[in-house]
Amino acid sequence: MRRIKFTEEEIKQLAYESIYHEHPIVRRRMQALLLKSQKLPHWKIGHILGISGTTLRTYFDLYLEGGIEALKELRYQGKANLLRENRDEIIAAFEANPPATLKETQAIIKKVAGLERSLTQVSAFLKENRIVRRKVKQIPAKANVEAQETFKTGTLEPLMEQAQQKKLHLFFVDAAHFVMLPFLGYLYSLTVRYVKSASGRKRFNVLGALNAVTKELVTITNHTYINALSVCELLEKLHQQFRDLPIVLIMDNARYQKCKLVLEKAANLNIQIVFLPSYSPNLNLIERLWKFVKKQVLYNEFYEDYKQFCTAILGCLEQTNTTYKEELETLLTPKFQTFANVTFQP
Repeated sequence: MRRIKFTEEEIKQLAYESIYHEHPIVRRRMQALLLKSQKLPHWKIGHILGISGTTLRTYFDLYLEGGIEALKELRYQGKANLLRENRDEIIAAFEANPPATLKETQAIIKKVAGLERSLTQVSAFLKENRIVRRKVKQIPAKANVEAQETFKTGTLEPLMEQAQQKKLHLFFVDAAHFVMLPFLGYLYSLTVRYVKSASGRKRFNVLGALNAVTKELVTITNHTYINALSVCELLEKLHQQFRDLPIVLIMDNARYQKCKLVLEKAANLNIQIVFLPSYSPNLNLIERLWKFVKKQVLYNEFYEDYKQFCTAILGCLEQTNTTYKEELETLLTPKFQTFANVTFQP
């Protein structure tokens, strides 16, 4: 048994360091020596701290060699992290051909670096490098990226600025066609859940105009289809409600919106229509609202009849400036994505 003499000052320092030192290994060493100073037998110290007799003797030898300062030295360097050493090559391989699963990730690491790692280690490596599982998004193949960027900076943003300065009313216009069929989403659940499927394909149509600043929504609805007459009805409704300032509408290139009837109606009402570049739903603010409605009242929901289905949609739309106001303020910010600097999947 190693005989060690302790001064009162050393015992006080051991007691302090055993509680307040930043490293857990150093604290454990201090505790071992503190218990030794209280003349506890070695077997009992090892039992209290959960360490072997060999480890305990190592602590005592360190103290005998260099005192309390020696106990603070951490000489263990650890094993080299080969994943980190090969990080750049591995990540480059991921970017060249992004894996879809952890097993695919595991296989790429083995191929690139010759390292076999568990799925847990692979997951930790991804997390450490902020590589997360992302859903691949789509854009229309015919979308003109340059035309979108030009429209955004040259037309859309100046109109937004004028609307915010209350020089005009700016509306984003689009039609949503809600089909009465199951909208399946994801749920956290102990078991697989099923939702009943309604028979038939009845469709509830909403033609909406969303105010870019106030987020006020003006709608025309029907149960058949949206056509030029529906658009003219919406123009008339907007003209009646917003006469105090010029009205500007942002629309897509649907044929029934670009027809002679609609253009003449807009001219007669002194309403300006600005058409988006082709295939540019990302520049139409109201598209986000339609997705929000589906998420709130349609996904994973079953409605006994068509009337309930329509009522749920209308109820959600009627609460855009009340119940859902705070959520929509964040969702409907006038920030528009273009695709000049995105990465395309091969």
